[in-house]
Amino acid sequence: MTKTYNTAKRTHIVKTRLDDEEHACFLRRLEVYGMNQSEFIREAIAGATIKPTIVATLVSDDLLAAIGKLTAEFGKIGSNLNQIARHLNEWRSPYPAMAKELQDATVDLAMLKLEVMEKVGDAIGNVQAYQL
Repeated sequence: MTKTYNTAKRTHIVKTRLDDEEHACFLRRLEVYGMNQSEFIREAIAGATIKPTIVATLVSDDLLAAIGKLTAEFGKIGSNLNQIARHLNEWRSPYPAMAKELQDATVDLAMLKLEVMEKVGDAIGNVQAYQL
């Protein structure tokens, strides 16, 4: 004699794939609870508590905006240093050492900007860093 159930006819099928470890765990639970697969899944769905994974990150739009402003300021400072060095060189000023120092400072500033962008890229992903 077949077993009869006092439930509405079910028309939807749910399928999933499990690896060996998950499948073994699933079969152990079926055995422990004395249920078939369908009953177990229905009970699991009815009593399931889903805990969403929340990823906390220090990166925010405000941080990206601040870094963008910082790199823009680096660029402005470098431009000003270049203009000063150019004027000192053009006018054959008595300060050629100062002109050279300004050019070196401009290079250092560019290297600092690149280093900041690399660090930001490592922290938040290069795609976001280079969009600044």
